[in-house]
Amino acid sequence: MAKPSRTLVLLKPDALQRGLAGTLIARMEQRGLKIIGMKLVQIDRALAARHYTAHVGKPFYPGLVEFITASPVIAIALQGENAVDAARQLMGATDPLKAAPGTVRGDFGLAIGRNLIHGSDSPEAAERELALYFKPEELVDWPRDTERWITES
Repeated sequence: MAKPSRTLVLLKPDALQRGLAGTLIARMEQRGLKIIGMKLVQIDRALAARHYTAHVGKPFYPGLVEFITASPVIAIALQGENAVDAARQLMGATDPLKAAPGTVRGDFGLAIGRNLIHGSDSPEAAERELALYFKPEELVDWPRDTERWITES
């Protein structure tokens, strides 16, 4: 078994406003990803700027900041084998109209600007993004008895 890795997932304002948080969290757990941290966060402009630093100056940046700061998000730290790739596959393509059925965006989204969920796109991004939302002591690496049924040892 590969060493478990970690990733950040944000349930965006549209997911919370639409009452989809429980459904989306359940999908992550059903996939086999383990929650090691979770909190409700109201992102302010400063945090949005740090989170979306790669998009500063792009035409869509102002709208992105307006959206992500408009309502709370749920920040989730996940752990599992190939956590970044597993979470991104579960989310589906950024454009919901191009996302496969069975993915979060493919099943629940219609517009690229309202795509419900964010996930780190690499292990390096996951490390940086997790640090934006969680202090090290807020992440709990706990033993889950079902691990042997999810991954090979």
